[in-house]
Amino acid sequence: MAMGAQWTNLMNFLIYLGISLLLMGLGLWVFMLITSYKEFKMIGEGGTEINGKAASATAAAYTLGGKILGLALVLASAVFHSVNPFDLILWGLIGIGFQILICYLYELVTPFKVSAEISKGNVAAGVLSAFISVSSGLLLAALISY
Repeated sequence: MAMGAQWTNLMNFLIYLGISLLLMGLGLWVFMLITSYKEFKMIGEGGTEINGKAASATAAAYTLGGKILGLALVLASAVFHSVNPFDLILWGLIGIGFQILICYLYELVTPFKVSAEISKGNVAAGVLSAFISVSSGLLLAALISY
């Protein structure tokens, strides 16, 4: 492979990486805007059960981690299937939008208020939220194709 082709490949890698990281940041920012609790604050204040916040921090960490994994799955598929950087942006935004929609649907169909349960330290609600985010991310990733 010629040296010029390697530079082109490296530039494409950097462009797609930059776009992917920006989309990931955008998706996380929107998720944190729409939740009634502050994930990073809860995680930062967690610790031992002495301060009573460890369960809330754990639940928040699970749900945030699930959102990160779900978004990463969708964005990885968008990178794989996109034909150019604009295509990546389009599919990335579509994936983020549907991840958010699924988050709202999950909140709507559960017999309890998910965000309230996570704030109260219901770790099971956080774990289930993580699984919902990852599984929906996997399904959305599979839907991106030509």
